[in-house]
Amino acid sequence: MSTRYPFTAVVGMDDLRLALLLNAVSPAVGGVLVRGEKGTAKSTAVRALAELLPVVPVVADCRFGCDPASPDPGCPDGPHEAGPGAERPARMVELPVGASEDRLVGSLDIEKALAEGVKAFEPGLLADAHRGILYVDEVNLLHDHLIDLLLDAAAMGFSNVEREGVSVRHAARFLLVGTMNPEEGELRPQLLDRFGLTVEVAASRDPEQRVEVVRRRLAFEDDPAAFAARWAGEEAELRERIVAARELLPRVVLGDAVLLQIAATCAAFEVDGMRADIVMARTATALAAWAGRTEVTSEDVRQAALLALPHRRRRSPFDAPGLDEDRLDETLERFKGDDPDPEPEPDGPDDGGPGDGGPGDGGPGGGGPDGGGIPPQGDGPAPEDVPAPEETPVPEPEPAPAPAPQRAGAGAGERAAVKAAEPFRTKVLSVPGLGEGAAGRRSRARTEHGRTTGSTRPRGALTKLHLAATVRAAAPHQKARGRTGPGLVVRRDDLRQATREGREGNLVLFAVDASGSMAARQRMSAVKGAVLSLLLDAYQRRDKVGLVTFRGRDAEVALPPTSSVDAAAARLEQLPTGGRTPLSAGLLKAHDVLRVERLRDPSRRPLLVVVTDGRATGGRAAGDPVTLAARAARLHAAEGTASVVVDCETGPVRLGLAGRLAVELGGTAVTLDELRADSIAGLVRDVQAGQAGHAARATRRAA
Repeated sequence: MSTRYPFTAVVGMDDLRLALLLNAVSPAVGGVLVRGEKGTAKSTAVRALAELLPVVPVVADCRFGCDPASPDPGCPDGPHEAGPGAERPARMVELPVGASEDRLVGSLDIEKALAEGVKAFEPGLLADAHRGILYVDEVNLLHDHLIDLLLDAAAMGFSNVEREGVSVRHAARFLLVGTMNPEEGELRPQLLDRFGLTVEVAASRDPEQRVEVVRRRLAFEDDPAAFAARWAGEEAELRERIVAARELLPRVVLGDAVLLQIAATCAAFEVDGMRADIVMARTATALAAWAGRTEVTSEDVRQAALLALPHRRRRSPFDAPGLDEDRLDETLERFKGDDPDPEPEPDGPDDGGPGDGGPGDGGPGGGGPDGGGIPPQGDGPAPEDVPAPEETPVPEPEPAPAPAPQRAGAGAGERAAVKAAEPFRTKVLSVPGLGEGAAGRRSRARTEHGRTTGSTRPRGALTKLHLAATVRAAAPHQKARGRTGPGLVVRRDDLRQATREGREGNLVLFAVDASGSMAARQRMSAVKGAVLSLLLDAYQRRDKVGLVTFRGRDAEVALPPTSSVDAAAARLEQLPTGGRTPLSAGLLKAHDVLRVERLRDPSRRPLLVVVTDGRATGGRAAGDPVTLAARAARLHAAEGTASVVVDCETGPVRLGLAGRLAVELGGTAVTLDELRADSIAGLVRDVQAGQAGHAARATRRAA
């Protein structure tokens, strides 16, 4: 096996390393979600953790890693007798983004199950990760159904595999660690909640610390074995510390006063459900054990809140994760009871603990002004050694630019960005036809999950058996196969794969008119509110989104297609207006973006949403702007791009130009009012209410 980068050699990222170590001490904490920009050593730190975990005793030849002291009575390879077993290192299993459901949970040999009546089960990654680490890089890019399976197994501690009446259940208890780059899209709030802790990581802006990162990485790449040997002592100390904390954990006392602080903190930040309270309690207990104490303190609760609550207070995909530390301190102080004094730490030869290397010695403390390692902890950190609030960076949401009539230095006729109106629930916009794109919730598509619509011969491995079609295929051949009694002889050629129909996610490309005709303050606010509503709808339907804007003489790609709708919302919020309307340039720019995306992801069908009043008054190209816009629109129609024009024209006199544009695009036009999902429903309710009132009055007159 290749040499892994040592955990204690990682520079900085104290919160990340602390969260990983707390889960190593107490897997019941529920795992870690690591959010951060690319190139911040997220994966390096996670992979290094596996080397620190103690060896795992297992039943010999058990594919599911049963503990020989208390083997799983329902193990598919069992039953096992309790007794001595073998030992193996703790595993770190990586789940690739493109993994199938069978690869994750395991697979059954359907042919053997039908023909021979035996359960031929091949374990998946969940079984391999039992009693180890399951690492999911780019967890936000996994299909939703895989994330559901993954988090259900992590929460329940076992995995169920159900296929055509054949059921297998096995233990699956593991430390779940996921990493993600928020620029590539967010997880749904209900999935965020299933991760115990979350940390934000970013590259250091301190030149000395960056130099130390480069120095260590180059030394590791030059001679991995020698570099690892240099840190072997610190790694061994940290490994022993994890074992000691695990042994101490059952003796840690969680007092009533501390529990009250935990409950008050969760209530103060209005987190949903009770999972946050439970995770905070487990995290605070693990913090005390890691510190070598048997009682939980208020400082443990504070640190637990900073790790367990930021991702649980999001109310929409546009809310930045984070925690108001002043409010946290106020809540803890208000509900502070008799806080136990920390126990005195015994002196010992290892005082200073792992991560206490002197500056310049290449140890974990030599990475910069803050040492770049785990805070000095000896046998256990005293409360004052836990990172202070100012040492725990929590990202704050960036303030939206304040609206102003005119920006200083802005071009003639250009107005500053205005604030978007409140988002609303939009009507469903979809791509016609039947696609085969990524799983989502917008348009009809052939998918692995959904309602069964037919059957076909399997291409490759059989995953979803269509039982009725298989029986029909096998029935005519029973006499030739020598079958005279009851029953059915099924062969591989008879097996039929079920074809299913579900929903796919699309690429929703917004082309937004930011010209002077849209610059009226109320209109642009309403337009931004409508686009924000469509972005929220795209987030819920698992779409990719892109943003093209046009004004003045040209168009620009404000945001290339991405899964991060909050990035699109941020660009939209900063969008200024003014100038002429180069409608043809906007449509041509959108055409270029879609052409490139078709090459990158041919299966993801696009939906073009043009937000404009339909006026074409300018552009760089010579010719009539209206004629040029119509010609550009027909390019999209010729390629069969599904399109919707959101008509932003207001006032008593309307020209209907947006409707004509929709005809050229081969799409439909909706007004801002018609975009609301409750617009038609509200009209129906009004009519029904009027009819009911009329009937009631007629009844009273008759009486």
